[in-house]
Amino acid sequence: MENLLKVEDIKIRKGMTVNEMIEAMGRSGGFTAPKLADAVDIAEKMIRKEGCLKMLSFPACIMATGTRGVIVDMVKKGMVDLIITTCGTLDHDLSRTWESYYRGDFDMDDEKLRDECISRLGNVLVPDSCYGEVLEENLAPMFEEIFKDTLSLSTHEIIDAVGARLDNEDSLLYQCHKRNIPIFVPGITDGSFGCQLWMYYQTHRGLRIDLFKDEQKLSEMTNDAKYTGAVIVGGGISKHHVIWWNQFRGGLDYAIYMTTAQEFDGSLSGAKIKEAVSWGKVKADASKMTVEGDATIALPLLVAALEERL
Repeated sequence: MENLLKVEDIKIRKGMTVNEMIEAMGRSGGFTAPKLADAVDIAEKMIRKEGCLKMLSFPACIMATGTRGVIVDMVKKGMVDLIITTCGTLDHDLSRTWESYYRGDFDMDDEKLRDECISRLGNVLVPDSCYGEVLEENLAPMFEEIFKDTLSLSTHEIIDAVGARLDNEDSLLYQCHKRNIPIFVPGITDGSFGCQLWMYYQTHRGLRIDLFKDEQKLSEMTNDAKYTGAVIVGGGISKHHVIWWNQFRGGLDYAIYMTTAQEFDGSLSGAKIKEAVSWGKVKADASKMTVEGDATIALPLLVAALEERL
């Protein structure tokens, strides 16, 4: 057998950088480690490729964790041109801008937590006072200002307007506003931020969320790009919106998908990135990789390695 690459042991040494570890994982031969190493290579090519539109999508849950800081760093370091996510991302970013979340455990007594007015998101604790209450307190007056002159805005315009009214370096909305990076939320009513918009609608019946304006901007950004690439974390609506709009330009040129879902149930979340080739949403010759595993582990490693390379 020719052209075979031998499995190499990972040698840990003092002072080893993250990128050196990733490169060693790429030569280790098993099992998901080489996939993560390949994903770093693809991400580097995507970022360095002139004329490439860099897209990032993810679900809200990781914004409740410290991985929020990794996503904010991606924005600050120019690794992202647009974001597609879920409504909860806005909830968690804003809540943590004004209050704090706390570390918990997956095996905590949920009935007791409810009695104490605490919600559990995996192993993260979200007191009611740090979530719905603080969002209502702060968003209601913001919406009065934002919709003073017009009652019809797209999701990315509303989110940008909120970001403009923040002053917190740790906030994703604030950093995206500073860098003119649009955040699209196709399921805007599926969360507390959207609920606050609905509450505003109770006294302002002319309020309209212009989703078509979001879609028009996405269409223009993807069609105008010479190349497109995406880091897709998790599935659902945020993943699908990325690959959906890329099918109209022949598919993504670069694609990285991080997931813990399984493909046997036929779900979009479980579908590996290569399945999107059959739909024309990812090019057949695209640089692509599906990385199975927890994004709160994989994404920080990927971004840290990229930071060293770039």
